[in-house]
Amino acid sequence: MSEFGIVFALLGAATAVLLAGAGSAIGVGIAGQAAAGVVTEDPSKFAKVLIMQLLPGTQGLYGLLVGFITLSKIGLLGGKVAEVDIATGLLILAACLPVGIVGLISGKSQGKTSAAAIGIVAKKPDQFGKAMLFPAMVETYAILALLISFLAVNAIQV
Repeated sequence: MSEFGIVFALLGAATAVLLAGAGSAIGVGIAGQAAAGVVTEDPSKFAKVLIMQLLPGTQGLYGLLVGFITLSKIGLLGGKVAEVDIATGLLILAACLPVGIVGLISGKSQGKTSAAAIGIVAKKPDQFGKAMLFPAMVETYAILALLISFLAVNAIQV
């Protein structure tokens, strides 16, 4: 029956990576559309809008980090696969959900906020620092989800 435990643990790692990565892809795409419009009008703003576009990409990195930690925890990256019972596998799956779900939602939301901030930079490039604060506020919740998933996965005894 330990095969089911490892399946749930792998499902947790996959969920963290897939959902957070999807959120980042959506967010970066939304911000990229806005950035492309600005650069079409004024190519000198490329660096500023690129930074804004990259911000929603962090959620995918957070999901990937939790995925790597999970794979390492169950031994898939260390050479010897651990014996994971069903309850432990489900705990690992549950521990991976925060970064996945919050990453999906915050990545998309940060993309929208970044697009709005790109609009600020398009009209008032000197307000770049203030514009950065809006998408950075969304990042706070992605970091909190990363923290809880990281702590939860590491607290589980395999």
